[in-house]
Amino acid sequence: MKILIFSGTSDGRRLSRRLAESDAEVTVCVATEYGSEEQGSSPGVAVLTGRRTAEEMAALLPGFALCIDATHPYAVLVSENIRAACEKTGVPYRRLLRGACEAEGAVSVAAAADAAAWLAGTEGNVLLAIGSKELSAFHSLDPGRLFPRVLPSHEAIAACEALGIPHRNIIAMQGPFTQGLNAELIRQKNIAFLVTKDGGAEGGFPEKAAAAKETGAVLIVLRRPEEQGEYYEQLAAACEEMMKCS
Repeated sequence: MKILIFSGTSDGRRLSRRLAESDAEVTVCVATEYGSEEQGSSPGVAVLTGRRTAEEMAALLPGFALCIDATHPYAVLVSENIRAACEKTGVPYRRLLRGACEAEGAVSVAAAADAAAWLAGTEGNVLLAIGSKELSAFHSLDPGRLFPRVLPSHEAIAACEALGIPHRNIIAMQGPFTQGLNAELIRQKNIAFLVTKDGGAEGGFPEKAAAAKETGAVLIVLRRPEEQGEYYEQLAAACEEMMKCS
């Protein structure tokens, strides 16, 4: 059974390997070379690298029995394109969900721009743990108070530079991180506000929330988009059952 997985997440990588071990012929699409590096090499798993439009996704889908969307919970546009490509080609679509988390006392905002607007009336350093794609939303704030924690890639560093953020403020590290490391970064950089997404347990959200509480930093969370799908064990079991019947 041929399965196409759009991934780039730790749970997507885990699913691709599990299905390959169950004798599926798995192809994983990742957006960047960094994603390809993280996916690594596994028996029965082929990796394709590069961002694709909905039309390019549709051109890739024929011949696959199933398409799984295992992209990040906040990658709304990518998920829309995958669904559109599946509808166009008639390939069954399934969405891999990631469990959400709660953080008591957190400031909840709809989007990065709302977080920036909320911070406009404040003083103090800001740790931006939201990835590099949405950094531009904070262009109105003093770049000297922004401390973006981003992946150690040329693309992410360039996004920081485009915003005028001093190089000494850029924290280029790969997560997820422990509560202790988060807390140490908050203290070392004198962080007053931590802006993050709810990436679930897989994305290290509980550790970030706990570190904010430990240090007294204000936690600002970008609300997760609502979506429907299946969680890891449910989806993996369903795929394995499909393979038995194919």
